[in-house]
Parts: sequence; structure tokens; C-alpha cells
Amino acid sequence: MVSSSHEAMHRIFQDHPGLFSGVSKVLGIDFAPPTSVTVLPNDLTETSPVERRVDTLVRLDTEGDEPLLLAIEAQSNKAPDKPASWAYYVSYLLTKYRLQPMLLVVCQDRATAEWAARPVDFGPPQWPLLTLRPLVAGPHNMPVITDPAEVRKDLALATLSAITHARNPDVGAILKAMTTVLRDTPQAIADPIIELIAQGLGKRPAAELWRNLVAVDLSFYKSYIAEEIRDEGRAEGRAEDILRLLDRRGIDVSNDDRERITSCDDLDVLGRWFDRAITAASTTEVFAD
Repeated sequence: MVSSSHEAMHRIFQDHPGLFSGVSKVLGIDFAPPTSVTVLPNDLTETSPVERRVDTLVRLDTEGDEPLLLAIEAQSNKAPDKPASWAYYVSYLLTKYRLQPMLLVVCQDRATAEWAARPVDFGPPQWPLLTLRPLVAGPHNMPVITDPAEVRKDLALATLSAITHARNPDVGAILKAMTTVLRDTPQAIADPIIELIAQGLGKRPAAELWRNLVAVDLSFYKSYIAEEIRDEGRAEGRAEDILRLLDRRGIDVSNDDRERITSCDDLDVLGRWFDRAITAASTTEVFAD
């Protein structure tokens, strides 16, 4: 199943295709900024029943140079069969579009990034027929951006950096720099970035920190993140009200019952429990269906 962090690592290049120029400069390779961009179908399936899809595929047109086909793959772990798939992708793209392909692999952990960056030879050892050498962006080579001034210079690169450094001990400073800049960023630009970072952080501890920063620093934000935070706050408050009411009425609450109440995030259920707690003689009556 494709995770939200997987989606964010490659979809950011659809929203900000010029980001590749910034990433390539960080990696020590110079690709000119595109003058136009076309997002292409990512389905590489042939007439055979085997379905093959690259995560994101865009065509980058630049001044003076030949157009470039950029395939972006988000990779969360080592997969022994993946290099062969990548080799198929780029050879297929070259054959189909007659344009030079480039493969960028985005990772969130150093071990996977270093694995993906290794050149892989195909063919007999005495005469390798093909060598796969993708560009790789990950926590080992993406900048740690904690200065709002640096975030402002390249908001898309800073967003990718925040996603790739989801496990970094300094992720709090990274995310704080993002919200500092996003406060003054037009909402049409800020909203997709907020969503991308939320997706990219997935279910890691940094995701909760991001949600809190968005709620406090970006009060204008009205997406599902803010709504979830507000609902969680209401649920926590209602759970505390139930426990306080039961305590005032002298009703014994076991650790298991307390955990059941505090872990519930359904406001309708908590409302029913609160109403029952007013007259219930035990927690059994509170939870009764």
C-alpha cells in the first residue's frame, strides 16, 4: 500500500517541477531551470499483463538544451528487484519519447539512500552492458534548513528538505522555520506545502509536532489538518470532563476504563458517555450500548 510520505516525496516535483534544478545543484550537477513543464502519464505498462508505473514523470524544457524526461521515484526501503525496474523505466522512456531520461530517487533514511545511489551493472561481469546510476536525494545530502531566510530563498527545496529529514533530531527547528515563512506566504502557495509536509512526515513523531505548529503558527489554515487538531482538542476536553464528573460523583474508574475514555476520539460516543456519567452508578453503565 502506498503511504502518504511516499506520495509527498515525488508529488512535490509535480507541484514544483523547477525544484529539480535546485536539487541537482545541491547534488553537484547543473541542470538549467525549465522554461516549461509537462506532467506526463506515469503508466509504463506495455501490452503484456505486467503493469509498471513510475511514481512521477515530467518533461522539462529548457533554453538551448534538449528536453529532459525526469522520472522521480520515492523509495522507503531497500528492494533488490528495484534497480532492474528502474533500468526498464528509463530504457522504455527513451524508446517511447526519444528523449534523454533522468532518474531521481528520493529517500527518507540514509541507508536506503546510499543503497539506491550505488551504480548497478547489468550484463556479464567481463563486459557490463548497461550501468544504472540514478541521482539520489535523501537525509545524507539534502541541506538541513533551520534559517527562515534560507527557506525563503527556495521554498520548494526547503519543503523537500523537511520531508527527507523527518527523522532528524533537529526536525523541530526545520519545521519551525517553515511555519515562520509560511505565515507570510500567500495562502494559495502555503496550503499545498502544508499538506505535502504533513503527508511526507507520515505517522512519525515529527508529524504531531507539525500539526501543532500549524495550529499555533498558521491559525489561518483551514485544511483537514486544522480540523483534525480542533476535533482532537474537543475530544480530549470531553474525555477530561467525563473523568472529572465520575471522580466528583465518587465512581471508581479503573486504568483500563480511563484508557478507553482518553483514547476515544469520537465526539458522538464521548457525548453519550458524558450524558450517562451524570446518573450512572458505575463505568459499566457509562459504556453500556
